[in-house]
Amino acid sequence: MRHTLPLAPQFYVTAPQPCPYLPRRMERKLFTALQGDNAETLNDSLSKQGFRRSQNVLYRPACADCAACLSARIRVADFKPSRSQRKAWNRNADLKRQASAPWATEEQYALFRRYLDSRHANGGMADMDIFEFAAMIEETPIRSRVVEYSAPPEPGSRHRPLVAVSLTDILDDGLSMVYSFYEPDRIRASVGTYVILDHVEIAREAGLPYVYLGYWVPGSPKMGYKANYDALEIYKNGTWQDIGDPETHSGETHPLSVAPIAEQVARITLPDTRPIRG
Repeated sequence: MRHTLPLAPQFYVTAPQPCPYLPRRMERKLFTALQGDNAETLNDSLSKQGFRRSQNVLYRPACADCAACLSARIRVADFKPSRSQRKAWNRNADLKRQASAPWATEEQYALFRRYLDSRHANGGMADMDIFEFAAMIEETPIRSRVVEYSAPPEPGSRHRPLVAVSLTDILDDGLSMVYSFYEPDRIRASVGTYVILDHVEIAREAGLPYVYLGYWVPGSPKMGYKANYDALEIYKNGTWQDIGDPETHSGETHPLSVAPIAEQVARITLPDTRPIRG
C-alpha cells in the first residue's frame, strides 16, 4: 500500500508480523525513506510526530488493532533523577565517555553480541552479522554520534574496556537515542540507566530541551522501564503530553483506538507545514 503526494515523501506500510513487545498481537509500521538534501529537516519534523530512525528509514507503528507504542521523551529542564537513578549514576561514575562520528568497530560488535545473547536472544536482531551491524551504525544521512562508555583498565593493562554504546542522533530540539547496548555483566550496576542519565546531561550542556527514548509500551516488560523517568512526555493523539499515571494508557491496546492508515497519513505534517493527503 502506498500513500503519496507529488514532490513529498512517499509513505508505505509493512506487512503484519508478530509484535516483539506484546503477546498475540501483530505489528505493522508506517515508513518513508530518509534521503536527499532535506533529510535532516524531515527527520527533525517527523521525530516530533512520533517517528523513529533506522538507518535511512523513518518509521512509526501503524498496527491494525493496537496503538500501544507511544513515542517518549524526557523534558531536560524539568528532569530530576529518582533515588535509585542517583545510585546508578554514582555506581558508574568511573566510566569515561567518548563521542565520535558513526563508525563501527569489532569491539563494539563483540559487546553488541554479548548484549543480544544475554538480553534479546530471540529478538529480531539476534542473527545480525558484523556487516549488518556496521550498516546500522554507519548508514545515517543526518548528524549522528556513537557515544561510547569505557571502564577503568584492568591491573597491568592500559586498555579501557568498552561497556556501553549508544547510537545517538542530534535533532534540532534534542538527542534521539536510536539504539543502545551494554555489557550484560554490569546489569546490576544499572549501566543502561546511567547512559540515559548521561544523555540528559549532554542535552542539558548543549541547551537541547529533550532526550528521545524511543517507544514506551504499556504492558510490555521490555519497554515499561521508560515510565520510571521523571518529566516524561508521550506522543498521543497527535500531541505531546505528560505521561501522568501510566495505568491510564492501558486502553491503547484496544482495536478501536486505531485510526485508519489513510487518516494517519493525512495527519502527518511536512517541514513546510503542508499536510499530506492520503
